[in-house]
Amino acid sequence: MRKTVIAGNWKMNKVMSEAKGFMDEVVKKAPNSNKVEMIVCPPYPFLSTLIKQTEGSNVKVAAQNMHFEENGAFTGEVSPLMLKDLGVTHVILGHSERREYFAETDETVNKKTHAAFNHGLIPIVCVGETLEQREANETMNHVEGQVKEALKGLSEQQIAETIIAYEPIWAIGTGKTASSEEANEVCTHIRNVVKKVTSEEIAEKVIIQYGGSVKPANIDELLSQSDIDGALVGGASLEADSFLQLVEAGTK
Repeated sequence: MRKTVIAGNWKMNKVMSEAKGFMDEVVKKAPNSNKVEMIVCPPYPFLSTLIKQTEGSNVKVAAQNMHFEENGAFTGEVSPLMLKDLGVTHVILGHSERREYFAETDETVNKKTHAAFNHGLIPIVCVGETLEQREANETMNHVEGQVKEALKGLSEQQIAETIIAYEPIWAIGTGKTASSEEANEVCTHIRNVVKKVTSEEIAEKVIIQYGGSVKPANIDELLSQSDIDGALVGGASLEADSFLQLVEAGTK
């Protein structure tokens, strides 16, 4: 039985006082359930403080991105070595905003995925199509290509531990959400792609999240689907109460 994973991606939001207040509330009220895993993904400046706040709790802290090199002349970048040293457990890789605004490619996502595993970090690899690609019936081929490239060269054990987040780009921050059936159809296809590159046994272990205007009002329906194992959440993860409602849904 796969665990439900709810991850809140804050993107470029909050200041330190807001971040600390949020985490105080979440740590205090988080359900004690082995059915759901909670991950908060704040901006870099808050990582160290929030990791200290979550010590002894079942709340994990992730980074929103990283470089694939351990060190070097990469101004403004953060390495997997630095993240691991802080106590980060997960890292988001290949988010559509990184691909669109910062020239992230399938190749760099693959390099970062390898680097994450080399340093004991669990990658949350994002894939998804644009509205134009969906309307041209290219969704399945596009997502399949992204998944295959991201997983290239990984061991079966590493693939089993990879979290894949399906985020249709047209639904991120727009208020539009793929229907639960549409989302599940793509998540099922992703699992079948993993099956093709590894085995059915490994594919059944992979956690596949859905992301794209997820909120308390639609989380139950999404989690009821066969191949949706959680959510990578943006706006609805910025308020503690909302985030906790999403987590609570994962305990059912």
